Amino acid sequence: MAKFPLFTKKTNKFRKKNAVQKKRRDKKEITWFKAWLGGLGLTWLWLYFFLNAPARQKIETAMLNTFAIAVLATTLALALAWGYALTVYYARRKGRFTEQVSDILFSTWRALPQILGLLFGYVLLAYFQQSQHWALPPVLFFLALTVALVVFPELGDLLLERIAYFQKSDFFDAMRVSGVRDSQIINYDILFKNSRVHILNKLIAVFGMTFFLLISVDFIVSVGLSQSVSLVNMPKTLGNILAHIDSKQDILAIGRVLSHPGQFISLFFTHLQGVSVAFIIVFSLLALYKISQHFSRRLEI
Repeated sequence: MAKFPLFTKKTNKFRKKNAVQKKRRDKKEITWFKAWLGGLGLTWLWLYFFLNAPARQKIETAMLNTFAIAVLATTLALALAWGYALTVYYARRKGRFTEQVSDILFSTWRALPQILGLLFGYVLLAYFQQSQHWALPPVLFFLALTVALVVFPELGDLLLERIAYFQKSDFFDAMRVSGVRDSQIINYDILFKNSRVHILNKLIAVFGMTFFLLISVDFIVSVGLSQSVSLVNMPKTLGNILAHIDSKQDILAIGRVLSHPGQFISLFFTHLQGVSVAFIIVFSLLALYKISQHFSRRLEI
C-alpha cells in the first residue's frame, strides 16, 4: 500500500465521508425531535407577540392537556399491553381451551373500531360529568384510559412477537432448564433486557396514534355534538379548540387566500388562533411520524 499513497489517501477520505454521512443519517430522529420542539417554541413566541392573552392561554391549556393525555395514554397502553401479553402467554401454556377463550375475547375487543370506542368513552364521560362534576385530573385520566384501551392491542402484539421470537431459540429453553421462572424470563430477560429498543420504537408510534385519535374525536364531538357537550365541563384540547367558531372562521380564511392571494400575510395576524392550532396539529403529526420512521430505520427494526 506504500507504493500507492494517492490511492490510500482517497480511500481514507472516502471512508471518512461515508462515516460522516452515516452519522448524520443516524441522528435524523434527533434532528426531527429538535425541529419539533423548536417549531412549537417559535409558534408560542409568535402567539405571545401577536395574539391576545385569553386566546393564547386557551391554546396553551389545550396543548398541555392534549400532550398530557397522550403521554398518560401511552403509559397506560404499555401497562395494558404488558398484561395482555402475559395473559395470552400463560393461557396458551395452560391448554387449548384457555388459549381459544383468550383469543376470542381479545379478538372481539380488537374488532371494535377505535373511533367508535373513543366516542363511547366520551359518552360515558359526559354522563358522569352531568351526575357528578369531576375535577380536571380525573377527567384527563379517564380520557387517557379510554384511548389506551383502544390502542394497546397493537403494542401487545409486538410483545407477543418478541416472546415468540425468543421461544424459538435455545436461550428460552436453556433458561427454563436452569430453573429460571417463566415470569422472570419474559418480564426481565426478554421484554426488558432484550426488547427495550423495539418497545420504545412502538411507543413513539403509539404516542402519535394517540395524538391523532384524541384530536379527531375531540373535533367530532365538539362539532357534531356541541349542543349536548356544551353543558358538560370538558377539558380544553387542540381538537375542541380547532372546532371553536373562531378557529373555524380562521380556517375558512385559509380557503379564501386561494382566490385572494393578497390576504396571505393577514392570516398570521388577524386569523392567528385557528391557523396556529392547525399548524401545531399538522406539524406535530408530521414530526412524530418522521421521528418514528427514522428511529426504526436507524435501529433496523
